[in-house]
Amino acid sequence: QVQLVESGGGLVQPGGSLRLSCAASANIFSIYYMAWYRQAPGKQRELVATTTSGGSTNYADSVKGRFTISRDNAKNTVNLQMNSLKPEDTAVYYCNADIRPSVVAGRGDYWGQGTQVTVSS
Repeated sequence: QVQLVESGGGLVQPGGSLRLSCAASANIFSIYYMAWYRQAPGKQRELVATTTSGGSTNYADSVKGRFTISRDNAKNTVNLQMNSLKPEDTAVYYCNADIRPSVVAGRGDYWGQGTQVTVSS
């Protein structure tokens, strides 16, 4: 069964940096789209950044120039480097991926359990 396991969240002061990582836990036939979302208290989940298997990336306007998404196709991992963090970046961050688990299985949408990022002095 495919699982996405996130790590790297925590408490950081404004202006600081954090690096989130997400790893797929099982042998996987193919991973297409990978992304990071976040959800702040009382708000809807929002897209933060995406990356395709070919390496194309896209970012929410609120994080452009501060966050960088990257993936390692050989290791089935995706990372989110977050710099110049602001209090408004405080949220639970979720890894998301479009995965085909095996050659006989169809593609599906998978989510990690979330990791808390808190930006506060």
